[in-house]
Amino acid sequence: MDEEKFLNFEEPIKELAQKLSALRTAAVDSPALNEEILNLEKENKALTKKIYSKLDTWQIVQVARHPNRPHTSDFIERIFDDFDELHGDRQFGDDASIIGGIGMLENMPVMAIGHEKGRDTDEKVKRNFGMTNPEGYRKAKRLMLLAEQFSLPVITFVDTAGAYPGVEGEERCQSEAIARNLATMSELKTPIIVVVTGEGGSGGALAISVGDHLSMLEYAIYSVASPEACASIIWRSSEKAPDAAEAMKVSSNELKKIKIVDEIIQEPLGGAHRDYDLIAQNIKGSLIKNLSILNKLSIEELLERRYQRILSVGA
Repeated sequence: MDEEKFLNFEEPIKELAQKLSALRTAAVDSPALNEEILNLEKENKALTKKIYSKLDTWQIVQVARHPNRPHTSDFIERIFDDFDELHGDRQFGDDASIIGGIGMLENMPVMAIGHEKGRDTDEKVKRNFGMTNPEGYRKAKRLMLLAEQFSLPVITFVDTAGAYPGVEGEERCQSEAIARNLATMSELKTPIIVVVTGEGGSGGALAISVGDHLSMLEYAIYSVASPEACASIIWRSSEKAPDAAEAMKVSSNELKKIKIVDEIIQEPLGGAHRDYDLIAQNIKGSLIKNLSILNKLSIEELLERRYQRILSVGA
């Protein structure tokens, strides 16, 4: 995990964390400071709990975009055994912004697919900052059809600001690639579980988020467009993004109320970036629980249930 970074509203937490760091360094030579460290740790935990219990929508957006937030590769590493990544769309090339492959969830083989933003500058460029080109969505579609062929459940991890908006994407039919994924996932004859882990932005997110069960991490967001894009359209100013985020109801709690989201997966205190292992454990538990339910359904029941779920959106 990268060096801990703090958001603007976390300034009081940052100050306590810096004091704790200094005390821990001093405690190497002065064990008497250990009691003070314990007290400060309790104070830090209480302060974090207080701040995170009152986050507004824009602050939740910031947490969803936190530079240290775990990515799909982090979840795959911690949730699945014997993961074997598969590459290429068999039409144009391999888009590194989508990771996909077969792994074992406990003793069950599954197809895991998700957006990957990258960490350092080189990897972010390689992964195109998690903004997928048409070949990435066609790769995802190919892997979903492969999963269907071998009766493997599909698990997708959604974390993108949106599909790549550049000329190259349009030249290779971005909208067509997304539309075909929607059609494919709507009728795929195997269970699909979707987990929104960070940003669920626009059609770029929707292209791998049609399924039988949609979960969101507690501080993830899911929306038809980014708050900045919405603000630019409505108010002609991206500075109105906080107002747009509030109006768009992008948080997991708001989306659960209107039944877009089936389940909210609790994050560690202070966000998923505080404890990769714990959030991966929480996601894994959710996946196992929900797959055990979906695997009991016949294909006909599964497809009818998915169809009714899609129809119920916005009703």
